[in-house]
Formats: sequence, structure tokens, C-alpha cells
Amino acid sequence: MRNYRTNMKIRLFLVTILLMVSVFLKAQQDPQFSQFMFTQLSINPGFAGSDDKINVFALTRQQWVGFMDKGTPQISVFNADAAFTLFKLPLGAGISIKNDIIGFNNDTEINISLAYKVNIGSGVLGIGIKGGIVNTDISGEWKYPDADGQDDPAIPKNQKGMAMVDLGFGLFYKTNDLYLGIASTHLNEAEFDLQQGKPALQRHYYVNAGYNMALSNPLLEFKPSVLVQSDGTYSQLSINALLEYNKKIWGGVSWRTDNAIIGVLGIELFNWVKIGYSYDFVTSDIMGYNSGSHEIMMGFSFDVKKEKTPEKYKSIRFL
Repeated sequence: MRNYRTNMKIRLFLVTILLMVSVFLKAQQDPQFSQFMFTQLSINPGFAGSDDKINVFALTRQQWVGFMDKGTPQISVFNADAAFTLFKLPLGAGISIKNDIIGFNNDTEINISLAYKVNIGSGVLGIGIKGGIVNTDISGEWKYPDADGQDDPAIPKNQKGMAMVDLGFGLFYKTNDLYLGIASTHLNEAEFDLQQGKPALQRHYYVNAGYNMALSNPLLEFKPSVLVQSDGTYSQLSINALLEYNKKIWGGVSWRTDNAIIGVLGIELFNWVKIGYSYDFVTSDIMGYNSGSHEIMMGFSFDVKKEKTPEKYKSIRFL
């Protein structure tokens, strides 16, 4: 029976991959992460509380190092989530803070996630919503003259910023060895008017899946995962293959369509501290003009399950 269930989970994972591959095109608007398995809360509020632990993760990414003197993408994200019970309802909550600096743009997102957890089969489904604020700033220091030598009228002359409400929704299903997620960010497609026209935050869609596959050596575990992200016009597929030793050390490679081949390394210290690093070897048209992208992750996980305090009984002599 156990082998049958395992085979069914593997088939479900493979079918999910095939469905993802069938819809991918190229890349999209939101920032990308090579260690996306540690940044799931920032895209899917259904993930909140799925580990039944208090999780805190921070990640910073330096993209296309050496491509320009300034203005290359610099991305940082901070995620924290935990599971809890309120009015006997199993819930998860989290906060995600993301800062994306590229060119003359400096965007900051702060979102609060809330998930309701439902037992389905051998796993738990998290149904999540999130809401928060997106603040975008454009610096007037950047100059891009057009063919006539005039400044671009779409870029303000001075620093200019605007804050908008941002909403998202997600489903995240997890068993002991499988997870599947589907989510959408920027649901309300908030508009911002900083100079000319009213561009909007484009709605984005995410589908991801991962599987923990036990090997003949009990100390080794194979962990493939996939992620598709799209804004409806421009999409991207990432495939990741990690090998984990003794649940403490992991390493592997990833491939991002039309973009990069990635090496990933990580270690867990003291049973609760995780540190990871990834390097992107760029395979796009700009590969000869930069020295790759670097990503550093640090995370902390604390078990929130508490053992029951043994009941104490008084001696009948003192009743």
C-alpha cells in the first residue's frame, strides 16, 4: 500500500511538471530567485504555517554583477511565518517584506498573509490571502535622452514616489514528501501615476511543486522542484534538482529557461539555522557582459509543538 501511494505521488509530481512545461513562454515582471524554495511565502499566502514551525528567512540577490556601474538589480526579501490556532481554527500567518532596486526604480512591498488549513487525504491544504502596501520610487537622477537629445518625458525630473494597496491569493497543499502550490499576486492591479500615463502592477501567476524522494542510502534524499511564474504575457520555467545528505547538507543545480544555469549549496547548523548560496551562470544574450548573479540565504526554524505538561496530583493526606 505504501509503495502504491508513493508511486501515485510521483506520478502526480510528474504530471504537474508536464502541465507547467506546456504553458511556459519566457520570463516576467516580478523579481526572480534561484533559491525559490525558501521564498514561497512572498508569492503564496497559502504557504503560511505549512511547516508547523516558526520560520524566519532572509535572502539577498545581486544580479548581473559587473553589467553596469550602477543600476543592476539588487533584491532582498524577508519572510516570517508560523502556525497557530484561534477559536479552534487551524491557521497560519506570515509577513513578507521585499525590496527590489533596478535602474531608477526602487520598489518595496510589505504584505501580511493569513491561511486557513484543511486536512485533505494524507496532507494539509492551506487556503491563503494576503494584503499590504507596495511603494514605488523613481529617481530623477537617471537620464535617458531620446534620438533628438531630449530627456525621456516618462521619467520625472525629481525623486517621486507612490504607495498602493496590493492583494494576493494562494493555495498550498503539502504532505510529508510532496507539495503543490498555485498563487496569484497583484490581484487588484493597482495603478500608479508618477509621470505620464498610469502603468499598473501586473497580475502575476505562480505554480510550483516539489517532491522528497528517498534513496537506497537512508542518509540521502533527492529533492526535485519546479516553478512557473507568469504575468500572462511573459512566463518563465525553473527546474531545480537538489541532493540532501542527512537532512543537513544540500547541493544541486537549477535551470531557468532562456536565462541561467545555477549552482546551489546549503547547510543546516545547530538543527535550526540554515545558510544557502547560489550562483547564476547567465546564458542569455548578456552573458558576455557580466560575471553572473549571487544569492545568499539565511533562515531560522523553531518547532512550536509543545509537549503536554504532566498532570500533578496532590496526596489524599492533604485534601
